[in-house]
Amino acid sequence: MSMRDFKPQHFKWRMAGDIAVVTFDRPERKNPITFESYAELRDAFRQLAYADDVKAVVFGSNDGNFCSGGDVHDIIGPLLKRDMKGLLEFTRMTGDLVKAMRACPQPIVGAVDGVCVGAGAMIALFCDIRLGTPRAETAFLFTRVGLAGCDMGACAMLPRVIGQGRAAELLFTGRVMAADEGERWGFFNRLVEAEQLESEAVALATQLGEGPTFGHMMTKTMLAQEWSMSLEQAIEAEAQAQAICMQTEDFRRAYDAFVAKQKPKFAGD
Repeated sequence: MSMRDFKPQHFKWRMAGDIAVVTFDRPERKNPITFESYAELRDAFRQLAYADDVKAVVFGSNDGNFCSGGDVHDIIGPLLKRDMKGLLEFTRMTGDLVKAMRACPQPIVGAVDGVCVGAGAMIALFCDIRLGTPRAETAFLFTRVGLAGCDMGACAMLPRVIGQGRAAELLFTGRVMAADEGERWGFFNRLVEAEQLESEAVALATQLGEGPTFGHMMTKTMLAQEWSMSLEQAIEAEAQAQAICMQTEDFRRAYDAFVAKQKPKFAGD
């Protein structure tokens, strides 16, 4: 299945070589999410599981901002009119988006500039690697609108990334995590200047996309699955995963290249 000609209606998508670059497309309002963009993004990440021509993904910023979260008028207002069944349909859909991001085999590099709050912060959190700019402002602001901080997997994922105490502070207070805090705490892998953000993210994604893509898929799978395993189970699961990878042609290519004192050229098989 190919996604090179994919043309979404509710967000921007372009290919940079083998890398898909995704951004929200409402810069005049700092790129909020709507019901439609939630659903279309969820479906796109599900389809990436079958897209052999996309090697990695960059989830980027648009016009100086990443995402301002759920649109106040298009989402929050209408939610006040829903019954419990309708509310649960919505909250499960938002969770399905980040589950699809975790399930797609391609590494996802988040490129965060400016505002990154609410559901936008959750999307950044569920990227595999995050680059930020010095002006990135990240907030899990659910309590500031009268909700709990446990949204879209926040109470599971954020402590694993930045630690329990730091996550608790951010989720209880809803305050902004400054960019230097985010880098110091491990939310951002590194900070780069805004002018270089997308090019740095695409360069990193391109490096990952050069492979071994089957091995990267297995790495991402095990990073997700081993959360619920004991250490003994994890070691055994990794033994099986690595034995599978040892049957790939890329493993043989790496050996042949080493013997020939060359850099291996991986093909993903």
